[in-house]
Amino acid sequence: MAYSSKKILVTRDRIDPEAVKLLSLNGYECVFSPPYASPVDVARTASEAQVVAIMVSQGKITDEVIAASDALKVIVKHGSGVNNINLRAAENRGIPVLRALGANARAVAEHAITLMLVLRKSLPRLDTATKHGNWLKGSFVGHDVLGAQVGLIGLGGIGRETAKLANALGMRVKAFDPALSGSGDEGDSFQLCVDLDELIADSDIISLHCPLVQATHHLVDEVFLSKMQRHAVLVNTARGGIVDEHALEVALRAGSIAGAGVDSFEVEPIETGHALLTAPNLIVTPHVAGLTPGAERAMAIMAAQFIMDTIEGREVPSEFRAEAAALGGLEE
Repeated sequence: MAYSSKKILVTRDRIDPEAVKLLSLNGYECVFSPPYASPVDVARTASEAQVVAIMVSQGKITDEVIAASDALKVIVKHGSGVNNINLRAAENRGIPVLRALGANARAVAEHAITLMLVLRKSLPRLDTATKHGNWLKGSFVGHDVLGAQVGLIGLGGIGRETAKLANALGMRVKAFDPALSGSGDEGDSFQLCVDLDELIADSDIISLHCPLVQATHHLVDEVFLSKMQRHAVLVNTARGGIVDEHALEVALRAGSIAGAGVDSFEVEPIETGHALLTAPNLIVTPHVAGLTPGAERAMAIMAAQFIMDTIEGREVPSEFRAEAAALGGLEE
């Protein structure tokens, strides 16, 4: 049986139509896999179609998936996080893994800012109280956005976009990123901080924008949360494994922090009975911060272009390449 030499496996049920059109015009066909399909099912699809590329969104790209198609030439993330891809398995087979870095930065930053504002203004508490007949106007005093201290952990494209938006709203911004040094450049909308404990203790809002690697796994744990101010809130639009979800649940129930906004979880989809979901002053969203029409289009087109460039022998800048030594990746 003859197979097409230009089939691309997309691990979700859609990508932006403009990207599908771009690929089709250049002789590529998208094969869609159901969201969060098991690696066994994804591998079967890749094998049957003998795909030349995988565009990764949801689910795990394991060693089994990567080995399934003899024709596979490149793996590209429809986004930036690669903790669901076995980078080492890809490297062992000489298959580059690329990321659509920056394509959804503005969208994720907007989502982070939205969660900050909702929490800073105590909307979860006020909404619940009002709906249950507890009229708090006589006793409630909120918090100003103007002058609030934001602490960003991670200062890639998304972190920098978040800093700009926070600064435009009148917030003061500190940032911690061990990959950077110095105090930042003149004109930056943030102050670069070299001491993580200082940033935690000083911040009214802490927002996570770092990758999930061994050093950041459960970075936000019981000790981290104990260093936060009681009125402070936590926002996570990065990766779920950065936060110890049990420790966060305990902190919210104890009132040792004022609230949290979480867009990603250690296991996705999160189980409906998960204890964290019943914690007070918590806003959750289903890992959708980067999914807006503009971001979806930008990610899909960038990913599509990287696939075509790689297969057709054109150079892709090295900053878009994901390597196991730096980013770890999936270990199965």
